[in-house]
Amino acid sequence: MGYQFNKKAVALPGRFELYILFAEVADSQDIDKQVAHVVFMSVSYLFNSQTERNSMTTVALVTGASRGIGRATALLLAQQGYAVGVNYLQDEAAAQQVVAQICEQGGEAQALQANIASEADVVAMFAELDATLGPIGALVNNAGILFQQASIEQLTAERINKVLATNVTGYFLCCREAVKRMSLRSGGQGGAIVNVSSAAARLGAPGEYVDYAASKGAVDTLTTGLAQEVAAQGIRVNGVRPGFIYTEMHACGGEPGRVDRVKTVLPMQRGGQPEEVAQIITWLLSDAASYVTGSFIDAAGGR
Repeated sequence: MGYQFNKKAVALPGRFELYILFAEVADSQDIDKQVAHVVFMSVSYLFNSQTERNSMTTVALVTGASRGIGRATALLLAQQGYAVGVNYLQDEAAAQQVVAQICEQGGEAQALQANIASEADVVAMFAELDATLGPIGALVNNAGILFQQASIEQLTAERINKVLATNVTGYFLCCREAVKRMSLRSGGQGGAIVNVSSAAARLGAPGEYVDYAASKGAVDTLTTGLAQEVAAQGIRVNGVRPGFIYTEMHACGGEPGRVDRVKTVLPMQRGGQPEEVAQIITWLLSDAASYVTGSFIDAAGGR
């Protein structure tokens, strides 16, 4: 009795497809039970090995990940072995470029469109993350907005509310959905959250962005309170306060060259790079920071 081996594709649960060798008895309608058992055991071993590897991969969501600090953080997390949800608001092309770069380097990523100021969008984004990459283990609340530099006399309720909706409510909503999934009480495995605040929360941004600064002050309070609330659920919550960083956000405020204008007042006499902030964020998410929660790290060149 001879055996003929044919390669066939088998769709496995999740996102995996495995090619295996099926043994068929030549010139017979029956498959030898022993050969079939070997094939089954091989498939089981390969599937279980892949499942184990996948279960060891932490899923991270980075909001506002199509540019600046968010982009740098998403790329660095992928290099460190995370599967990364790349959230964006409008620039799908930029988000897909981040995803493509991660995938080209052997990582796993998914672009996720959502306006974090919208509760419905946030709920849908987390559901999509669940379905594509799996349960979240790390959240980077980074998406934020600011408007043209203005004094208090020039601020309108519409502008103030827009800033607070994204920079404060958006952070709350993302934290809520992450905690639902991470919490030990809910059957989760714990996790870590990093809220990207700003040195403006300490300095106030007078005459320029007091509304933005106030929103970041609220982020700091959220970080402090939430860290205490969820510590027993295996979740750590920390904050990072960047200073003058070379990102596109300054153009939104009407002054693309702002960092170069003000860098001479900094003790380090230079602006920061997004990658420098990303290093801090990824450290806070890592097991190296396992006893750190409710803390803040300033990345502001000494200011």
